[in-house]
Amino acid sequence: MLSFLVQRFLSIGLSLLGVTLIVFFMVHLIPGDVALTIAGERATQEILNQIREDIGLDKPLYHQYGIFLWDLVHLDLGRSFKTKQPVLEEIKRYFPATAELTLAAMVFSIFFGIAAGIIAAVYRGKFLDYFSMSTSLAGISMPIFWLGLMLILLFAHYLQILPVSGRLDVVLSLDVEPRTGFMLIDTLLQGNFTAFKDAIIHLILPAITLGTIPLAIIARMTRSSLLEVLNQPYITTAYAKGLSRWRVIIKHALKNSMVPVLTIIGLEFGYLMGGAILTEHIFSWPGLGSWLRASVEARDVRAVQGGVLFVSALFMFVNLIVDLLYAYFDPRIRVGDETL
Repeated sequence: MLSFLVQRFLSIGLSLLGVTLIVFFMVHLIPGDVALTIAGERATQEILNQIREDIGLDKPLYHQYGIFLWDLVHLDLGRSFKTKQPVLEEIKRYFPATAELTLAAMVFSIFFGIAAGIIAAVYRGKFLDYFSMSTSLAGISMPIFWLGLMLILLFAHYLQILPVSGRLDVVLSLDVEPRTGFMLIDTLLQGNFTAFKDAIIHLILPAITLGTIPLAIIARMTRSSLLEVLNQPYITTAYAKGLSRWRVIIKHALKNSMVPVLTIIGLEFGYLMGGAILTEHIFSWPGLGSWLRASVEARDVRAVQGGVLFVSALFMFVNLIVDLLYAYFDPRIRVGDETL
């Protein structure tokens, strides 16, 4: 186990180094002049040159990259050119909103995805199977921006039962003191159940929009994996002992079919962080995605570098957790020469 963790952390470190290299040079390919963005179009050449010197843009790219890596080792992501605030503080401010949305979308996709996959596998070749898989195929095919707009049109415009934007009603937000940044937690800590209910209502549409594609993928993977397990001899033995159908499926078959599903869940969690950019833009969600989009538009190099690097590191960490969870669902899985 120890050697496996060491190997994985080394792999994560090398991967992050590759990410820093790609992100650094890709960001510098974005058209436009950072100094001109900071100073404005009426700035003189002397002012622009002074700004470039102050932020280090007058140095060669390899020298700038070396400074970036040195600061990164000291957990310093620099300061935003736009807000003048430390990038790490900006990430701490905006990440809880994205994390809350991503977790809500993940819970939605896991619960309904696994349920749909189980139903499709149990009723293989019947109406429920065809209905579940057809719905899953439709879910995979729908772009996030189109689905979000359709949900807004239906539930916010025509039915007028769900809000369109933000994390909380403006009036209710005045009574909520931000402590953790997670609106559901903050409202509960203060005992403000009216605001808690409103925060859940605000989460519904963006969570469904963001979680639909992972739901469809999880459903199809659960069905495929469960069908493979249901054909194993020990399942037949369990039926022969007189166990009920659903007890065999839930207690014996489902756990042993979760290994490939866990892989999909881990990967989809990382993809949700990227997909949140579009969803946050559609629903005016004040999270990391909206902040990154605004940073790209403002050509805020430090913010884009720090934000992308943070999301990449989070994605790798989630995949490490998924690998460790394999030990619970399938202790026979071997890593190197060791059994987890």
